[in-house]
Amino acid sequence: MPLPTIRKTQVLAQSRFFTIEAMHLTFSNGVERVYERLPAVGEQGVIVVAVNDNEELLLIREYAAGFHEFQLTLPKGAAEVDETLQAAAARELAEEAGFGARDVRFVKRLSIAPGHMGFTINVLMASDLYPHDIPGDEPEPPELVLWPLEKIDELLTHEEFYEARVIAALTLCLPQLRQRLGGGK
Repeated sequence: MPLPTIRKTQVLAQSRFFTIEAMHLTFSNGVERVYERLPAVGEQGVIVVAVNDNEELLLIREYAAGFHEFQLTLPKGAAEVDETLQAAAARELAEEAGFGARDVRFVKRLSIAPGHMGFTINVLMASDLYPHDIPGDEPEPPELVLWPLEKIDELLTHEEFYEARVIAALTLCLPQLRQRLGGGK
């Protein structure tokens, strides 16, 4: 099926983080529509599933402005210009959780609300951790929360842990995390 033809785009609103754009489209059957979207801008995002040598998942509790509350989440953020995804994940882990990683592996790219946004986030898994704290861009440093891997199912149902992309990232890594525990559930 051919993609719709973009007749024109126009910026409806813009902030330092987001652009709202109207796309005037013509579909292959001749139907014309206007879609509003947030196109991707800036660098790619990363989300880090990191496990220490004590078989604990590194979580952070940080402020979520969209809900005006603190949420339990995974370290994440945007890559810098010319920074690899692995380097970005290692940097975000150090900034938000105070640890570096000798082993950082790409897992999968996820889309976020693709019907309205062009943003993606890349899931990376980090291990062989060591203390490495660097200043981040948060107004307050996030709180580090160590979660035992053997209680991973409890985390998935925890009331503070409900961001969809974080749950997706963790779920994608479950086979490797369970393998670390000797294949147990």
